[in-house]
Amino acid sequence: MSERVREELPPSEKQLNRGLKSRHMQMIAIGGAIGTGLFVASGATVATAGPGGALLAYSVIGLMVLLLMQSLGEMSAHLPVPGSFQTFATRYVSPSFGFAMGWNYWFNWAITVAAELVAAGIVMNFWLPDVPSWVWAASFLLILFLINALSARAYGESEFWLATIKVITVIVFLIAGVAMIIGILGDNSPGFSNWTTGDAPFVGGWMSIISIFMIAGFSFQGTEMVGVAAGESENPRRDVPKAIHSVFWRILLFYIGAFVIIGFLIPYTDPNLLRSDATDIAYSPFTLVFEHAGVAIAASVMNAVILTAILSAGNSGLYVSSRMLYSLAIEGKAPKIFSRVNSRGVPMPALIATSAVGLFGFLTAIMGEGKAYEWLVYVSGLSGFIAWVGIAICHYRFRRAYLKQGKSLKDLPYVAPFFPLGPIIAFVMCALVIVGQNYEAIFAGDWAGVAMAYIGLPIFLALWLIHKFVTHGKMVPLEQVDVSGIDVESQRLVD
Repeated sequence: MSERVREELPPSEKQLNRGLKSRHMQMIAIGGAIGTGLFVASGATVATAGPGGALLAYSVIGLMVLLLMQSLGEMSAHLPVPGSFQTFATRYVSPSFGFAMGWNYWFNWAITVAAELVAAGIVMNFWLPDVPSWVWAASFLLILFLINALSARAYGESEFWLATIKVITVIVFLIAGVAMIIGILGDNSPGFSNWTTGDAPFVGGWMSIISIFMIAGFSFQGTEMVGVAAGESENPRRDVPKAIHSVFWRILLFYIGAFVIIGFLIPYTDPNLLRSDATDIAYSPFTLVFEHAGVAIAASVMNAVILTAILSAGNSGLYVSSRMLYSLAIEGKAPKIFSRVNSRGVPMPALIATSAVGLFGFLTAIMGEGKAYEWLVYVSGLSGFIAWVGIAICHYRFRRAYLKQGKSLKDLPYVAPFFPLGPIIAFVMCALVIVGQNYEAIFAGDWAGVAMAYIGLPIFLALWLIHKFVTHGKMVPLEQVDVSGIDVESQRLVD
């Protein structure tokens, strides 16, 4: 890397190696939304709201995610740093907001790593029930740690292949499903009968659809990882917009296509749909469809794919949370030791600390009744949605400040097309999802359930307000917002 370009970069960029290629960024964006939410939980959503209700809910949430990714893409292509929306929140809103956003996001994915370790142990019991699940969890944690410890490119390469497996599975599912609908595969085609059975296509009215919003939102969480990965992209001006554009096609093809296939081939009244969860792969709607198509080993195949999805989530969780902790340390919001980077451009202290939190979370899950782990998961439950709200706020203020200071949109590598409606609509929709997180508990007067569902929100607010009180920080006026970017040429950023 030339010294001139090195000096153009902010402090958080001086020791990181930009090793993520365009194909890595594409698969990080695509793989972020393909996981157990699609492969397994899709069955329960169809059973709850019917095929039409599930399709509508995921379409609406998909639109919200598209708007958010466009907002994130504009900021990330302009300022591709590892802190991503934590750095954006600090620059465009206030240091206290950035502090709360960064720690909120780090904790979210550190605990998610623990959740994925628990799920991986359960999945492995499908093949080897006599081996304790903690053995598999410990083994997978070590593997994921070693991958992330190698380099950013090692993470990108592993995520590329893990995501490729998921993408191939969905494509094969869609092709097989269409063949079954038109009568080429399996038994006789059911035609449109499953869309008109009972209360189909919409079941349970608007309340059922609203309840699916929450599940759909969790399914799409992880798409924002591309913003963090932009900090180590070889050519963020080119690759981030490409990755953002792929979000739309992912939503359209994978989720919408999958729900159309499920709606045609499996009636919402099928009791197996309600039995689909991470502990019983045999009842995944993907497994059911593949079995109808004559794939004798459908359960084993889908179990392997779901294990892939789980490891992908854990792999990405370690990556983004360690980079977020590193960024917090660089900006003085975390202990300085976490800003250290080894010769391969990996923030090892941040990676070790994040892995330790994941290990601690897993240990709390297998010890006693796992109540501590359950609370940890609830605390992190809203974190992803809070990050999305923050992205919408940051983009709204960034664009206003950018224009107010006389800048031209022509100078931005990527321009979100629907401003200001895009971030405003995304903000409102995210807020509704957060408020409706557990509306059943509110109506039922289950205050313990309410506390568990919403505890992440007051913790985020406490981080924000305590930092504001201690530092006396204020919102940055639009005229003083730092809207400078990084003019990066990829050939100058590769050592």
